[in-house]
Formats: sequence, structure tokens, C-alpha cells
Amino acid sequence: MAAAQAVARKHGVACDETARIAAGSNVLVHLKPAPVVARVMTGTAVLHDDAERWLAREVAVGAFLAERTDLVVPPTDVLPPGPHEQDGFWMTMWKFVAHDERAPPPEPRELGHSLRALHAALGDFPGDLAPLSEIRDWLGRLLAELRPSPALTQRDIDWLRFELDALTPAVFESSLPAQALHGDASMSNLLRTDGGLVWTDLEDVCAGPVAWDVAGLVASARARGQSAKFIEELLAAYGEPDVEGLETFLDAHALYEVVWHASEARRRRRAMKRAADSLALWRDRRAD
Repeated sequence: MAAAQAVARKHGVACDETARIAAGSNVLVHLKPAPVVARVMTGTAVLHDDAERWLAREVAVGAFLAERTDLVVPPTDVLPPGPHEQDGFWMTMWKFVAHDERAPPPEPRELGHSLRALHAALGDFPGDLAPLSEIRDWLGRLLAELRPSPALTQRDIDWLRFELDALTPAVFESSLPAQALHGDASMSNLLRTDGGLVWTDLEDVCAGPVAWDVAGLVASARARGQSAKFIEELLAAYGEPDVEGLETFLDAHALYEVVWHASEARRRRRAMKRAADSLALWRDRRAD
């Protein structure tokens, strides 16, 4: 929070108060009274050898979308959006968007239509994006760094590595048509505003089949206890005939959850239970 405030002040932005909006893989800081939110890289910093390049890509996609649609939180124009480095922290700056944190979950058709519209806008992005295989690569690196724990045995780790290799041809090196993707299209990355749903957190933008994003949204809805009917309506609103091999992509997202939570458990002890729970759900899914 202090690093974010220092960057703002370097650019002449008054920010007498900082308010932490969220803290997880990144820390989101509202630099009050300026309408600016700093996204400070924390947990995800371990994934990227070149954080500056990674975040520059996020800002470029955000700026591109903000010129064409109101579906995303835009980069700020109060100061350069970054990336910025301060006191060892990398961060980007975004417009503060008023939203209702207590709003009920979006309706399934609203979710499907919103993701479809986002993909339509992303489809014209002219810049180079990392392929989906980059996610496979850093999952492989995280697996290589894992050590047996109360959450995962060595046998579990070996099994996850085998499953990652097995999923690679159909998901991470899929022959399906590729385009620019959100990369982390979950319900937690949507804001309810007066103008409708707005997507945030473009840090994982990449290029791949739209099924990756659709599966991410379906997985997040299931994790929130949404029914099979909810999922069916979501897919119908998106355009289900255009989504191929969704079950395989859902398997890949489940694997992603296990590996990420297990890695986070080394940094945050409270993530240990989430890692164990994710592994249990993964086992159940594979058994089915």
C-alpha cells in the first residue's frame, strides 16, 4: 500500500488515504481521494520472469478494450497506468469503478452474454499475446517446486504432473481456433455497476480457444454452488455450439486450482486447506 501511494505521489496525484479493496494473488489499493486503483503484484510475481512485460500486455489489452466497449475496467488516465516498479513491487494503475459489492450473483444469461461480448471485442486485438501453453509452462514450474505436505503427497504431485501432460494436447496446445482471451474469466473478476457487468483483472490475458474462458466461468459458477440449470442457461446465452471440448477444459481448470492453491500454501498457511479441498474435488471429478 505504501509503494502504491509512493508511485501516485511521484506523478503528482493527491492520495492522502489508501484503502485495501482486496488482497489475494494481488493487492488492490484505492488511492483516495483519486479515482485510481493500484493493482500490486504479490503472489503472482513468482510466475513471471519478466513482470514488466507481463503487466504491459495487461495494460495494452485494457486500453484497447476501453476504447471499444464499457465491458472492462479501463486503465487510469490520471497518471501513467504503468507498469510501475516501487520498492520491489510491480503494479499497474486502473480507474476506480463504483460497484455494488452486496449485489446478488448475475443471472446466467447475463453472464453468458457478457463473456460473449467480451470475446467479440477481444477478437480484434492486434497485439501479440502469449499462447495458452504459457500457463501450462508455469503450472509445470510450480509442480516442480512443490514438496510433499499435509495437503499433497509426493504421489499426488507425480499424479498431477502426469495429468498436466495428458491435458496438454487437447487444451494447452489445442488445434481449436485461437483468439485473445481474458485468461481468468471467473465470477470473482466481475463488478456489478449501474451500467451492468464490468470485467476486471486482465493480468492473465493470453491467446487460445474461447473454451478456456468459458470453462473458467463455468467452474467459478459451480464453485459458488450454482445448479446444472444455471450452467445450461449460461452456455446457451454464450452460444453453446461454439464451445468445443468443454469438459476437457474444465478438467484443466480443476488442475490449475489444485496446483495454484498448493503453491500458495507455501506463502500463506491458510491456503493449505484450500489446496486439500481442491485436490479432493479434483479426485472426485476424475473418478466420475
